[in-house]
Amino acid sequence: MSKSSLLRQTSLVVLATGLAMGASAQEEPSSDSELRAQTITVTATRRAESVQDIPLNIAALGGEQIEEQGFDELADVLAYVPGINVVDRGGRQGNPVIVRGLNADGLGSGDGNNDGGGTVATYLGEIPLFVDLKLNDLQRVEVLLGPQGTLYGAGTLGGAIRYIPNKPDFDGDLLEVRSEFSKYSEAASLSYETGLTFNKTFAPNFAIRGSIDYEDDSGFIDYPYIVQEIGVSDPDPDFSDPTDVASNLRGVTDANGERTVSGRLAARWEPTEWLDGTATYYYQKSEIDGRQGSSWRNTLQTGKYELAKRVEEPNEITNQLLALELTADLGFAELTSATGYSRFDDNGQRDQTDLLISLEYSYELFPTFTSFTHEKGRENTFNQEVRLVSTTDSRFNWIVGAFYNNSDVTSYSQEYTPGYADYVGFDRPDDLEYYSQFYSSLEEAALFGEVGFDITDRWTVTVGGRYYEYDLESFSDVDFPLFDSGPNYLQPVGISDMEDSLKSDFAAGSPNGTERTSQSDDGTLFKFNTSYQVTDDVLGYFTVSEGYRIGNSNGIGVCPAYDPTNNQQGACALLPGQQFGPGAGDVSTRDESQFGPDTTTNYELGFKSTLMDGRVTLNGAVYYIEWTDPQLSSATINASIPITVNAEGAESKGFEVNGAWAVNENLSVRGSYSHSEATLTADAPGLVGTISPPGFGSVLLDGSDGDRLPGSPEDQFAVFGTYVMPLENGAEVAFNAGYTWQGDVLSRTGGLGDGLTLDSFGLANVSAVYDTGDWQATFFVNNLFDEFYETGVVGTNLYNQVLSDDAGGPVYQRTYYTHVGAPRSIGVRFKYTFE
Repeated sequence: MSKSSLLRQTSLVVLATGLAMGASAQEEPSSDSELRAQTITVTATRRAESVQDIPLNIAALGGEQIEEQGFDELADVLAYVPGINVVDRGGRQGNPVIVRGLNADGLGSGDGNNDGGGTVATYLGEIPLFVDLKLNDLQRVEVLLGPQGTLYGAGTLGGAIRYIPNKPDFDGDLLEVRSEFSKYSEAASLSYETGLTFNKTFAPNFAIRGSIDYEDDSGFIDYPYIVQEIGVSDPDPDFSDPTDVASNLRGVTDANGERTVSGRLAARWEPTEWLDGTATYYYQKSEIDGRQGSSWRNTLQTGKYELAKRVEEPNEITNQLLALELTADLGFAELTSATGYSRFDDNGQRDQTDLLISLEYSYELFPTFTSFTHEKGRENTFNQEVRLVSTTDSRFNWIVGAFYNNSDVTSYSQEYTPGYADYVGFDRPDDLEYYSQFYSSLEEAALFGEVGFDITDRWTVTVGGRYYEYDLESFSDVDFPLFDSGPNYLQPVGISDMEDSLKSDFAAGSPNGTERTSQSDDGTLFKFNTSYQVTDDVLGYFTVSEGYRIGNSNGIGVCPAYDPTNNQQGACALLPGQQFGPGAGDVSTRDESQFGPDTTTNYELGFKSTLMDGRVTLNGAVYYIEWTDPQLSSATINASIPITVNAEGAESKGFEVNGAWAVNENLSVRGSYSHSEATLTADAPGLVGTISPPGFGSVLLDGSDGDRLPGSPEDQFAVFGTYVMPLENGAEVAFNAGYTWQGDVLSRTGGLGDGLTLDSFGLANVSAVYDTGDWQATFFVNNLFDEFYETGVVGTNLYNQVLSDDAGGPVYQRTYYTHVGAPRSIGVRFKYTFE
């Protein structure tokens, strides 16, 4: 689609929507003229303003809306925000947030992901931190589309998401208790939640607020083929013989269950009228039993809510943050200081059998071969942001700030093959087959700011800039202890001991010979925005802004030198010029151990309008994004491990429309629609890793100019309506209905390598709320029509192969499966407030 065609389509959609809303609103009697569509005051521009008065593309959902729609996590919120979506993989691993199609990562397992995809900065209060936070006791969630590096400390490539918690309140005490009970149509047991929030005022200028919640989600995915004993039981018995199956396998029901404890404790003190400080501790720990996937497309052809893993795959994820936020009114400006220290811990186990089989080292010949990997990771982050925001009544307004971030990551992976050492005659009593360790240290700093000038009462121009620099160093090590012998073979250690050891090695310059990589960069970013108040109710704006994302390590140990007589290049990363095979051309041309930074330039033209005496809001924007050196997903030559590489260029273009209408005192509706087209703008050699059956030989396919990027739909829309019915006893009943729809999604760039195209789907949710003021009771149904839908995929159908073991029995390769969304859930929710 050309840019001119895109603009014409945008104009038609906006015009049609505006005429439809306007015509309907004109039919209402004038007595309703004081009704107003709900708008929310936000601080996205570092000043408290109505969403409708800000010349940026911003969406916000208030705490009441979050409760009204029963939202539990970020993906629920973003389904109703145009231009942004979440790849829902379940709770076991990170779920990437994709804004305006800015994603080139092929869909995969997401193991170890803790950055939300990297194109969006996520803030918890004033602290940049990615966490899929449970949405309890929040004032609002703000979503800003487009780069925000001149307003926020953390650099952003495509946007920013802010969780704004309720602060301790000086005006009185509060105690709120809540609970929820529900059941999935595919689950064997109930899910439930319970929690409370309190606010205690100790003095006119000192208060404490806290909340704690516990959620037990039953899950709905079954693992029907878990081996009875790893390395002893046959994972591929005669499936037509119930006795053979029962003697080797067992089933696990609701294997993706999740138990989460989340809490927050905040103390706020205002020692003087001009100084306000809040110290907050956040904690969230999730124990997840397994993946949210389905093997119905696999060779074994399970049920749609069954996953053909051989071992259970639990994962424990813990997020902690200690934050101190200070604001001081200096008269001419407001000074804000935000200090945060956070820790992320990850401790999991996963089925590694299929990866080892695909290495073609003959592991599958062992008739009872099953492998699992135990992985731990830890990330410690300190950041500090200071900014000044002008407060004087002047034609000039300005913001200036500084940001510092220091983080380190430690992780290890231990791969076990029980029984295999004895089978092949190796001396390895603990069956540890592969071991890798990784450490990285990142330090970044930035200066940022904006200056705005009111040329007239209606016309404003704002320019902004950012200077940034960062240094990243990492090192990793790989060992194959299965081949070690004697009493001095490698012994794994815990994450805390490893963290201390690796930090010591890192400080000493990696004296043990581990492979060390480094990268650094600095530069500037620019922003220009102009807005014009066409009328008191219509605002138009144009923005040019630049975004930036740092590079990073792929977190994979570097391959040892190629030895044709004893090749140990398994799951590892090649360096440029490193040989990987016997042929003269078997030499790596890229660095698989790390990838560099990428940038965006965003052009956006938009409007915001308030119509029909405030009863209708209608907003829209059209954009074009130029993406330079995009970070794209690929795969290693050895073992086809997912990695990130840099391509030459990509682009995204599209439009977004959203609106709200207060039809009358009882009925209100809101909706949104977005369209985006994200493609490569240059050829990308060796972009997509795939295999060449029969067997699993690695093949790298070239991306081409014009190839569609994966991971997000081109079209999305959402609509939500509420009807409130007052009762004679003073209570009221609210009936809510929402529907979200998204188009099809590519799993790999251009659909290369037999990548799966995920079908479009739509979800309907309904609820009825009885509210007396002090207490609420809600009956709800999510996924009303029990839609089966796929949200992601691991592997391709090329992996659907059947091999043979030494005894001639079949060995089913099970790499290929899809992530699936939750089936219909019916439940009740209760809340009572003591004040």
